[in-house]
Amino acid sequence: MRDAFWTLPLDRLTPEEWEALCDGCGKCCLNKIEYEDTGELAFTRVSCRLLDGHSCACSSYANRHDYVPDCVVLTPKKLKDIAWWLPATCAYRLRAEGRPLYDWHYLISGDRESVHRAGASVRGWTVSEVEVTEDDWEDLIIEDLS
Repeated sequence: MRDAFWTLPLDRLTPEEWEALCDGCGKCCLNKIEYEDTGELAFTRVSCRLLDGHSCACSSYANRHDYVPDCVVLTPKKLKDIAWWLPATCAYRLRAEGRPLYDWHYLISGDRESVHRAGASVRGWTVSEVEVTEDDWEDLIIEDLS
């Protein structure tokens, strides 16, 4: 991968660089509630069934669509339309908005654990969607996901 590739425009990244931009926080794998009447989006503590709550990674990334057919494949083209539902700390959203990565991002810090030490990941506080019904999601809304 190229030096400082994360500073380039997103549409100039190679597929490998695009994947490497992910900070590993796991926040995009949290289930969300979209209120039809207002369009407001609420994040919950409820994670996708495939999210590993410790590593904050997908337990079946390559085959995730076999288990979660509506899992979104993030691409530079799609990002323009869906960046609003990504967490404010997301590297893809930050770069799409022309902002730099946080110091805790492993591409800056050189340490994949720094996202967790900074408290910027979902490590240790999610509930798998297999453990709760969708009716209970509202009880698990996160007020601040920054």
